[in-house]
Amino acid sequence: MSKNNPLSGPGSGGPAGHMMMGKKEKAKDRKGTLARLWTYLRHQKIGLALVFLTVFITTALNIAGPYLMKIALDSHISEGVHFSALLRILVAMAIVYALASLLTLIQQHIMIGLSQRAIRALRRDVFQKFQELTVRYFDTHSSGELMSRVTNDIDNISNTLSTGVLQVISAVLTLISVAVVMVSLNWPLALICLCVIPLVIFVTKKVGGHTRTGFRDRQKSLGKINGIIEENVSGHRVIKSFTKEEEIMGDFNRENEKMRRASYKANAVSGLMGPMMNMMNNLNYAVTAFAGGILALNGLVSVGTIAAFLNYSRQFSRPLNQVAQLYTSIQSALAGAERVFALLDEEPEFCDAPDALPLEEIEGQVILEDIHFRYKEDIPVLKGIDIHAEPGQTIALVGPTGAGKTTIINLLTRFYDYHRGTITIDGKDLRHIRKDDLRRSLGIVLQETFLFSGTVKENIRYGRLDATDEEIREAAKMANAHQFIHRMPKGYDTEISENGANLSEGQRQLIAIARAILSQPSILILDEATSSVDTRTEVQIQEGMLKLMEGRTSFVIAHRLSTIKNADAILVLKDGEIIERGTHGELLDARGFYHELYHSQFGKENVSTAS
Repeated sequence: MSKNNPLSGPGSGGPAGHMMMGKKEKAKDRKGTLARLWTYLRHQKIGLALVFLTVFITTALNIAGPYLMKIALDSHISEGVHFSALLRILVAMAIVYALASLLTLIQQHIMIGLSQRAIRALRRDVFQKFQELTVRYFDTHSSGELMSRVTNDIDNISNTLSTGVLQVISAVLTLISVAVVMVSLNWPLALICLCVIPLVIFVTKKVGGHTRTGFRDRQKSLGKINGIIEENVSGHRVIKSFTKEEEIMGDFNRENEKMRRASYKANAVSGLMGPMMNMMNNLNYAVTAFAGGILALNGLVSVGTIAAFLNYSRQFSRPLNQVAQLYTSIQSALAGAERVFALLDEEPEFCDAPDALPLEEIEGQVILEDIHFRYKEDIPVLKGIDIHAEPGQTIALVGPTGAGKTTIINLLTRFYDYHRGTITIDGKDLRHIRKDDLRRSLGIVLQETFLFSGTVKENIRYGRLDATDEEIREAAKMANAHQFIHRMPKGYDTEISENGANLSEGQRQLIAIARAILSQPSILILDEATSSVDTRTEVQIQEGMLKLMEGRTSFVIAHRLSTIKNADAILVLKDGEIIERGTHGELLDARGFYHELYHSQFGKENVSTAS
């Protein structure tokens, strides 16, 4: 996105402040991609067997129709009209074509079911991958682009699987069967009809090679457009506040133009396939009719054979045309499949160690020793951090934006992995603890509150799914959220719109705090948990938080220094290092950086009083 876009500039602290460019997408080879798509179909053996059987029977019936017409012309018209025999053949032809149509409908129904089950499995694997990928991946990839892979790309694959696989199977069987029948009827005439195959293959490869590139570029542009739209929808208040509508529109127009060029290239080249195939088919039909006429004049073939050949010529051209047209749609599906499989091939930055142990009862001792970390290789963020928290202690982290406070929290929760040093909980190395067990033991309230679509009750219960309604109300009361929830139209059953858009910032924060309280964590992490509430509400929250923090090791990030006066230890960070540590009174007496921060917030008189 453009530099003028207010949403594109990362913040200065935390992972967003050190955003890395995503890896350049590597296209998979065509055969490998097709093989991987096949793995999602091959497990449905009964369905595939039924498809093959019905296609085989349908092909046989379609071939029988022209042969019956040959018999009718040669035996019952050319040699004299036999109405009863001719009528039987006509009835047989009607039955053959009707049965072929019915079986075509059946095979289509079966194939749609097969393909949709395969797509369901693929979509499930992609969503499962989202659960496995680390926070770093989502911090470095546009959410709109990722959504494009799950929706547009998979839909593209779905459309091709639903019709394309069936058409390929039918086309191959038809081509082989028609070729065999034509050779058996008259091999010189068959050779004339079959000479079109090399020409079709040549044209298909030439055109298809260009369309695949065009479709891949189009899908990439579509992903970027989705990203711009997603940011515009979610950040419309910021855009309007800073009157950046023109800049956003410029970003969109530039990417939209790129997509137009990519789409034009793909569709214009693929559009050549139809006219070229029609021209070749008509030419082949005319040559077959001309050659058949010469052979008939010389008494080498019958009229019925020529009529059958002309029908077979059409039947032979039709699957060739279908395969050629399908080839371009396959290129589009492959372009989407490559992007989906590129996502599935992403390796998580770190996984549970093979010897990872479950985390049982936690006392709450947390030790960080000589921790070093960087989001980008050449920019260190944390430089030798040492923290020692005893069970039940409250450790406050303060400092300017970008000092590394949120990064420490990201390492404690293992959203990111540190490069050097050790972190232990009750003496157990964090890297040898199962991530799921670790995070279940943590109660986290982040600065950026996120609420799910659903009721207020469901959002609070997200902290502990087996909680009763009474426990939910108690958690809300402790977070001082009960009063405003009770005043809502349906109370705890009030529906929350996407990300809590129908609530104020403070209300969202209170619900998030209630959710953390309900989870009954062993270790509590508060990242600017009261940053979005007014001073009066902040005092009420502090009362509830003090109850929650009793007996729990707590890490608190706060810009409002008044909220951490009672912390057991305050760590002052600057440029990724701890430059001061001590209690509130000790740090004020030291008259260092913390003293300056406090003075800037409350003035000289309040600082002197606190000292």
